Amino acid sequence: MNDPGNEKPALLIIDMVKDTFKEAGKLPITPLAERLIYPINRLIGGFRVNNWPIVFSTDAFNEDDFIFKAKMKPHSLAGTKGAEVIDELDRKEDDLWLPKPRFSAFFKTGLEHWLRDREVTLCAVTGIATNFCILTTALDAVCHDFKTALVEDCTAASSEKIHRRTLDNYRRNPIYPLLRVTASKELMRELTGKGEIEYG
Repeated sequence: MNDPGNEKPALLIIDMVKDTFKEAGKLPITPLAERLIYPINRLIGGFRVNNWPIVFSTDAFNEDDFIFKAKMKPHSLAGTKGAEVIDELDRKEDDLWLPKPRFSAFFKTGLEHWLRDREVTLCAVTGIATNFCILTTALDAVCHDFKTALVEDCTAASSEKIHRRTLDNYRRNPIYPLLRVTASKELMRELTGKGEIEYG
């Protein structure tokens, strides 16, 4: 990722849905996820300035879904308001909104082909939760031969400890730098080759 001219990035924003941010019955991750709104919007602005694709991928479960046989309570049900992207994020009509039936944005969604059609070479993964949907999406991106950046200041888990431990596992790994952890400003500097970052 040292030659910015050779990369075509896409921004993947994972599971920033209304059910997670609703006032009633807030989840442990909610206050940490709220802190992501500003840095993700700033990153969205940078991608818009450069005409790079932006994907909002959100959970869209069925009420009788298999995963709800575990401790997880039904949430983000397909077709409900709770499964929609939060209004605070700068989503435009040209962005792809991609409901997903499981944790990874690549699982049964056609995302790989959508990215290939746009000649994307690198996925910047943001949103929640670092140790579940972010990680599975990032690993699946590599499995589909996309370079991948876990954007540490634009991701969150149910605790700072879990967030940090998850990212620390991948700061240096056998497939670095194909999969790596980076901050949003550093990522934009590398992709644009500019010291000053234009966010739109």
